[in-house]
Amino acid sequence: MFAYELHKIRSAELIREADDYRLARTAQRRRRQSADDAARQARSHSARRGRSGFTRAA
Repeated sequence: MFAYELHKIRSAELIREADDYRLARTAQRRRRQSADDAARQARSHSARRGRSGFTRAA
């Protein structure tokens, strides 16, 4: 019975570690994605869509 209890404890510990690792990876992925989205949005707002900043002479 003692070996079985140790196995259950170790199994639960491994499951908790895997969940923590998965949560950390998900948070890192979302952080990176939001930074990429913010950079992409800043680039799109700063671009003038092919138009010059100066008016052209008539």
